Order: sequence, then structure tokens, then C-alpha cells
Amino acid sequence: MDAGILAWIIAATLLDGIIAFIGVITLGMKRESFQNALKLMVAFSAGALLGGALFHLLSEAAELSTLQTALTLLLFGFCLFFVLERVLKWHHCHEGKCSVHPFSYLILVGDGVHNFIDGVVIAASFLINVPFGIITTLLIIGHEIPQELGDFAVLVYGGFGKKKALIYNFLSQLTCVIGGLIGFFVGDAVEGIKPIFLAFAAGGFLYISASDLIPELHKEEKMEYAVKCFASFLVGVAFIILIKNLVGE
Repeated sequence: MDAGILAWIIAATLLDGIIAFIGVITLGMKRESFQNALKLMVAFSAGALLGGALFHLLSEAAELSTLQTALTLLLFGFCLFFVLERVLKWHHCHEGKCSVHPFSYLILVGDGVHNFIDGVVIAASFLINVPFGIITTLLIIGHEIPQELGDFAVLVYGGFGKKKALIYNFLSQLTCVIGGLIGFFVGDAVEGIKPIFLAFAAGGFLYISASDLIPELHKEEKMEYAVKCFASFLVGVAFIILIKNLVGE
């Protein structure tokens, strides 16, 4: 085992984890300004999750296995997140009221799986060579920055305080480090089950976007602001497609 490569992997995945604190830029915002921007960020996140599920995670899972297998695993992930949300509602919501909406916890689970996969990818790239690993890490961080800002917005919108949202988002992001370590030590074994993780995360993101976030956007009654939210949603989808085409994955 090359200790130097391992150090690069740990440093790269930790750097990726720090991106979870991107939400700190909102701490100085006035309450009214933050509230106005919050639903726009939620709309962006809804689009990014939907686009990421279909154009990134599902397509890559299909390339590594078969489309039928990928769709079956996606459906499994979708159903599992449905059941998980019901369980969370039973335990955390009383008389129809939730201090923290279950979708806040779901997005942490889905993002944790996604970040784990990113860690495996980072490890595999550094095992090829260091320059390739650095480029791959920068590309992953590039698409993580707006996604993590969107995730932070969803957590706050779902009932988390800003500081709590930052901490939980960071802990979810740290699964990237775990993925990097496992990718370094047992890369071949993880590569074999990578399609399962990808399709599972795709099903989870699809569920969160379609079942939780989009319905929240429909609650906006002001037409002008609703149009802005829809535009932000489309930007989220377009951003994922753009990154997909640039990275070529």
C-alpha cells in the first residue's frame, strides 16, 4: 500500500467534506432576505436531485450493469425511502405536526450514500495517478458546492436550525472519507457493488424531489414568486446535465 496515495485520498475527501459548510455564507443574511432566498434554493435542490437521479446516478448504474437492473434497484430505493419516511413520521410527528419534517432526514441518508460513492471515485482516480485524482476531486467539488447549498436550504426549510443543519450536513458529507478509505483498501470489491449504491441513491433522490420538495413548491400562492421557483428548479436540472456533459461520466 502506498502511504502517499492514501494521504492524498484522505486530504481530498476531507476537502470535499468541508464543502458541507458552504451554508455558512447565509448566517450573516437578514432573516427576511434569507426567507426570500430559501424557497428558491429548495427549488434548485429539487431540480438538482431529480436531474442527478436520472441523468447521473441512474445512467451510470445502467452503464455498469443493465438498464433493467438499474431501474429495479431505483424502484427499490424509491420504495425504501417511502417506508422510511412513514416510519419517521410515526416516531417524530404528533397530531400531524412535525418539528422537523422527515424529508430532512431522508436527504441526509441519500446524500450520505452519494458522498460515499464520490469517495470511492476519488480513491479510484488517485490509484490511477495523482494528477488524475486532483482533477477528479476538483470536478466533484465543483458540482458539490451548489448541491450542498441546496441541501442546507432543504434542512433549514424542513425545520433544522442553521447551525444544526451545517453540522448534520457535514456529518453526511464525511461518508466521502469512508468511501475513500474503503476504495483504497478494497477498491475492486466496492466497484462490483457500485451500481447498487448508485441506483439506490437515485431512487432516494427521485423520491425526495418528487414526493417532498416539489409539493412544497406548489404551496407558493404568489404567481410571480412561483414562476421564479420553477425557473430555479429548471436551473437545478440544467446544472446537473451541464456537469454531466462536462465531466463525461
